[in-house]
Amino acid sequence: MICITVTPTSRTLVKADLLNAARHGDIIELCLDHFVNEPDVKDLITAVDKPMIVSCRRPQDGGKWKGTEQERLLLLRQAIVAGPAYIELDLDIADQIPRFGKTQRVISFTRLDRPETDIDGVFDAAANAKADIVKFAWPTPTLDAAWPLLAAVSQKRTLPVVGLGLGQAEITFSLLGMKYGSPWIYAALEQGMEAYPGQATVFDLKDIYHSDGITPKTAFVAVAGFGESQTVTTKVLNAGFQHLGGNVRCLPIELGDLRQLKKMLDVLKIRAIIVQGAHGQSLLELAEHVDKHDRQSGYLNLLLKRDDGWHGYNTLWRSSLKAVEAELQPIGKTLATQNVMVIGNGGMAQSMVHAITQRQGLVSVCGPDDKRAQHTAQVNNCRFVPFQNLYETLSDIVILADPQISSGTRHGQINPSLFRPNMTVLDVSNLPIENSLMQEARDRGSKVISSANIYMDQLNGQFKAVTGKDLPESAYVAGLAE
Repeated sequence: MICITVTPTSRTLVKADLLNAARHGDIIELCLDHFVNEPDVKDLITAVDKPMIVSCRRPQDGGKWKGTEQERLLLLRQAIVAGPAYIELDLDIADQIPRFGKTQRVISFTRLDRPETDIDGVFDAAANAKADIVKFAWPTPTLDAAWPLLAAVSQKRTLPVVGLGLGQAEITFSLLGMKYGSPWIYAALEQGMEAYPGQATVFDLKDIYHSDGITPKTAFVAVAGFGESQTVTTKVLNAGFQHLGGNVRCLPIELGDLRQLKKMLDVLKIRAIIVQGAHGQSLLELAEHVDKHDRQSGYLNLLLKRDDGWHGYNTLWRSSLKAVEAELQPIGKTLATQNVMVIGNGGMAQSMVHAITQRQGLVSVCGPDDKRAQHTAQVNNCRFVPFQNLYETLSDIVILADPQISSGTRHGQINPSLFRPNMTVLDVSNLPIENSLMQEARDRGSKVISSANIYMDQLNGQFKAVTGKDLPESAYVAGLAE
């Protein structure tokens, strides 16, 4: 079930929010701490036919309450008399508000600094405070941090347990919670109405993550990272999984301690990781079996678990090479006759330098961090260009291969004057999202290779490796529609 959090400030507009939440959720949480003026709780809980949780959180628990503690306790006592289905009470004040009527008590323990370690102790204290349901909430920036919260929810206990991950990676816990038996998960009604920063909306859950179909038998494919490109990838892949009719979903994860990651992936039965962006370099140490060329590229964007361990692949450099050579072939040129400039520091730049060297291209590497760029050049036995000399270096092809690259005139930025007519430019830094420099290249007459085409080719390869089937075109349309 999905509990939609409603955080109204206006007593006049709150009923519209409650009615909207009732259309999309199974339970509604009414947060009293956001109101400017005290509401009539009895009137509000009778406005909709869905069960309602009434809460009023202090700032130290992530809430917006500005009154005194005595005023808050009085408001909670009045709220429980109004007869909501649930009342949320902080563990430390639960004994000051007695049980009343049929309202069930959600005894909540929140910490904003780190995950709790004494879960059993907190659970026992909540049970002694006459809890009907125990709630835990703490930051979940990585899968490591979400792990104890998931354990608290999924273990069989004498009382039901719900959890709320705080921060952007909260969606990781929510999706796992749906699979592993959480009584409900939390979502905001819409952007701007989050109970905590980074909370997913109910529309994110349904439209991006296809949460309606998640069951205990759902298999997850991990997608590393939480940026815009990862969201697009999740939408495309989930549309593809739905097209095939399988019970498979993408699970966004933020990588933490790689030493623990293998164990957690095994427990969760996750057998594939798809990478967008800069994570690919760090995942090299996770893979036990990697093709020689992919290992030399220094970057992986797909990991598959097979019987003999994790296999790593780099589909990025192959898709990029295919796109560049398709551009050169009609004019009778090859990479061996082209001066290629790879701009960037990190795994993607290393990957693209390796790709061009496989075709004997005349490759140079340049990045805002000269030391890192020089190291990449040494590893690949190619030319290093100091960043200050970038504009003096002849280039037929320019490859943007670092998500930190931006347009501008400050140190570390790229001045669009770099681009010239007849120069070929491609951007692999944040596929399929296109760097603003690409439009600058078009405006200056450069030949621009579509980032979307490279992305589609590499994602199809990843999807086929996971499912054995091509990614349907309709999935691209669904994922790239916006």
